[in-house]
Amino acid sequence: MAKANPPNCFVATIDTSLARKLREDLLSQGFEFSEPPYTIFSAKKSGLSCTLYLSGKLTVQGKDKEEFISFYLEPEILKDFSYTYTATHIDPTPRIGDDESGKGDFFGPLCVAGVYAAGDGIKELIKIGAKDSKKLNDQTILTISREIKKSFPHKILMVYPEKYNELYEKFRNLNHLLGWCHATVIETLVQETGCRKIILDQFAPAELMINTMKRKKVDIDLTQRPRAEEDPVVAAASILARAAYVEGMKKLSEKMDVILPKGASSQVIQIGKQLVSRHGADILKTVGKLHFKTKEAIIDD
Repeated sequence: MAKANPPNCFVATIDTSLARKLREDLLSQGFEFSEPPYTIFSAKKSGLSCTLYLSGKLTVQGKDKEEFISFYLEPEILKDFSYTYTATHIDPTPRIGDDESGKGDFFGPLCVAGVYAAGDGIKELIKIGAKDSKKLNDQTILTISREIKKSFPHKILMVYPEKYNELYEKFRNLNHLLGWCHATVIETLVQETGCRKIILDQFAPAELMINTMKRKKVDIDLTQRPRAEEDPVVAAASILARAAYVEGMKKLSEKMDVILPKGASSQVIQIGKQLVSRHGADILKTVGKLHFKTKEAIIDD
């Protein structure tokens, strides 16, 4: 179990069999190594130092230790998130968390997910590593998502490009489309769990979701706020949504026989041009979100 002692020095104990992985990972992150007495190694780079002792004691110090612990050490080595989530952060109130993934990516589906948790279940989410999916790599996301799906009521809505483009033609506005997706997920989980307390990572003016839920005649206590993934239940939803997006991209990549990149970068444009050359311009509606300006860059001669 990890602990902070004193505040400027993080201390944990790990199995020394993890020393090789830790060394390789730190090497890839730009650390420089030395071997002081009684240590397996000491690794340093600007803003951070990490020392692993022969006993398995691990210390981390430096101004960048918070990010290092939260983004790497806890999910990859410790498998324990008690440093990131202390007891003062844990609200046991039953609630549904809701989040989405894929809205900024030209290729692939739009995925919206909701998770219900309460009491000790929220502590369990923290224990298995539920945190903002943007802080986790894809493999960790897929692993944690399987644990969440096994133990918690949830709903995942995957809108693949063909259906997405059809819906966008209907709504003519991304936020309205997102509102419909979130409302669909929330309505399902409210019916399944009876829970009416909802926390949503805010993506539009608050009135949009309020009005969308009123049209569905679903009575809920809705909280919308930026960075809602700080709540472990919303974090769990963000993991399910991202895992669904990763799995959806894998499925589309296999179908197209090419690795579809995330985002809307020049690499996306390059792959898009390859697909158009191979299959014709109509292929874009089956793999991409056509209202993106990326589409024009792909088909522009």
